[in-house]
Parts: sequence; structure tokens; C-alpha cells
Amino acid sequence: MNPSTQPAYGEKPMTGTWSTGLCDCFSDVSSCCLTCWCPCITFGQIAEIVDKGTVSCGASGALYFLIEALTGCGCIYSCFYRTKMRKQYMLPESPCGDCLLHFCCECCALCQEHRELKHRGYDMSIGWQGNMDNQNGGIAMAPGVQGGMTR
Repeated sequence: MNPSTQPAYGEKPMTGTWSTGLCDCFSDVSSCCLTCWCPCITFGQIAEIVDKGTVSCGASGALYFLIEALTGCGCIYSCFYRTKMRKQYMLPESPCGDCLLHFCCECCALCQEHRELKHRGYDMSIGWQGNMDNQNGGIAMAPGVQGGMTR
């Protein structure tokens, strides 16, 4: 992707395009290092946001770790989240299929997904609920009141 067309952090990228390239890992050195040394954390953060908080970062990361420890193929699990994320944001399946990409270049794929969510305005360190609280200004919304019984 041409650097002049990449959105700045906090700007919402256009639907249908990745905000960064697959090999732009060093544009976010901290997430690159985290992913190289502990991909289960990066994956857990991605999964929590993609699943909209229905599964926690810890649960997803732990499952990824177990699959990786037992089979050496955590990519089997993580590739499905890339597909889910692509469908949510209408992103192209490029440069190749999701599972092949995760199998051949797991760290680069996870870094790209992590950067994409950051570019879309998510603070990956606070999880889904923290991001929703920030969107609502930290104000808990009261449930609507239904009409009571009438005579």
C-alpha cells in the first residue's frame, strides 16, 4: 500500500482496504515485539474485539496457546478470526487465502490484524468493554423503562 494513502492512527480506514500492508510490522514496533514473543496475547486481543466481547482476551489467548503447545499450529485457530474480521470490515483476502497466510506467516498476519483494529480506533489494551465505555464517554446507560400495569 502506498504510504501516502495510509490513514493516520485514529482515522477510520476505508472499508474494503487494509490500512497497512502485511509486511509493515515495524510501523508498530511494540505490537510487533509482543506478537513475536507472545502471539497468544496479540491473538487474544484481536479475538476479543472481533467477537465483540463475547469471548475474553484471556480465554481466546489461552486456547490459542494450548493449540500451539499441543500441535504447533495455532494458525489453525487464528486464521478463522482473520476471515471473520475480513467479513466484518469487507477487507480483501490478500495476498493469499487466510489459512495459508497464517500458516506461512503467522506473526505478520497477526500484526496486520492488530494494526488494522488500532487504525479503526480500538485501544487494544483495554478490550471490548473498555472501548465501548470510551465510546459512551464512560457513562453507563440505564435500561429503558417499560410501562407498568394500568387499570
